[in-house]
Amino acid sequence: MKILALDSSGIVASVAVVENDNLLGEYTVNYKKTHSQTLLPMLDEVASMIELDLETIDAIAVAAGPGSFTGLRIGSATAKGLGLALKKPLLAIPTVEGLAYNLYDAKGLICPLMDARRSQVYTGIYCFENHKLKTVVGQCAVGIEEILEKINQLGKEVIFLGDGASVFAKTIEKTINVPYSFAPAHLNKQRASAVAALGMEYYRDGKKETAMEHKPEYLRVSQAERERAQREAEKAK
Repeated sequence: MKILALDSSGIVASVAVVENDNLLGEYTVNYKKTHSQTLLPMLDEVASMIELDLETIDAIAVAAGPGSFTGLRIGSATAKGLGLALKKPLLAIPTVEGLAYNLYDAKGLICPLMDARRSQVYTGIYCFENHKLKTVVGQCAVGIEEILEKINQLGKEVIFLGDGASVFAKTIEKTINVPYSFAPAHLNKQRASAVAALGMEYYRDGKKETAMEHKPEYLRVSQAERERAQREAEKAK
């Protein structure tokens, strides 16, 4: 089985190809560039380096959200375009689950934190049981204190990762009452290889969709939509 994976859900842009248990190639950049300008060239570079015939892939895994609204749209549009052109199914991987999968078989709890601004995070709580990723708290958009309090209630050791881990490090230090640590640099951001590996599990479980069916999962409305609703509410007064 060969999976092409894309992740442009945040500042990180990442493309990977995994065949069975082998990572054939990965191109990951954590830098302030426009994904619309970089994602396809990254794919071309990976495909060239590993001499990939795109017709040979079985499915396209994409980080489906939550995350940056623009980044998710770019990743979704790229995956949909490839899926339609190649007539391949899509595997919509929840961004937070993909992040958690970076820490495969870690002991205790795993808590990805993506900075969603306004002291909120896109997050969830996960653990591994019998080598399978299990959801303790499904991905959600909540205040940082809310997810930390939930971890305190669970009373288990936890590993934090994601761009929100450094943003809220001081809040974590002041709030958390259980043993905790932060994932190291090579594992603490989005990686398409993790999306691809988890995509393998989704594929085997039949969690596929057509390119036409795929839609990103934003979890909350965009800033533009919030501002429009506020203006409409003010007009209605």
